[in-house]
Amino acid sequence: MPQVESIKKGSELVFRKPESEDGSEIWKLIRRCKPLDENSMYCNLLQCDHFGDTCVLVEREGEVVGWISGYIAPSEPDTFFVWQVAVSPDARGLGLGKRMLRHLVQRDVAEDCTKLKTTITKSNEASWALFRSFARSMGGELTDEAHFHEEDHFDGHASTEHMVTITFPEEARAAA
Repeated sequence: MPQVESIKKGSELVFRKPESEDGSEIWKLIRRCKPLDENSMYCNLLQCDHFGDTCVLVEREGEVVGWISGYIAPSEPDTFFVWQVAVSPDARGLGLGKRMLRHLVQRDVAEDCTKLKTTITKSNEASWALFRSFARSMGGELTDEAHFHEEDHFDGHASTEHMVTITFPEEARAAA
């Protein structure tokens, strides 16, 4: 069931699980959110179709303005992994990234998750700010370490990605 939040009089944000028909609009949103890595439209379609329970799409007046793709890996059933966060340039400043993260960890599918992980390059200041703020708001501890290395994993074509881990205190999970 979609969750609706008012942002100002007459304007609402609708938080919902994506459907396969949303794939192309998500792909278009990501293209507008430089410097995000662009996946194929087919990848975004599969995220919607196969991982909808762990992804969130946000609409404002029928337009897709927010997206988080994520999953819970079978090898780490206590960890929610965030693959990508996209907020439309015209929806920035609303705290939408943090609101989407909170929405996801409150879903029933994440009830056994005690950690959230993502990867971030050192230069991505916006992502660092988002995940630090989210960790603080949840009372969680944020740690990071180099994980996917520029030379070893990306053949020098992309910067090293740091694995960021937010460990939730038990009381924060119960309150979420």
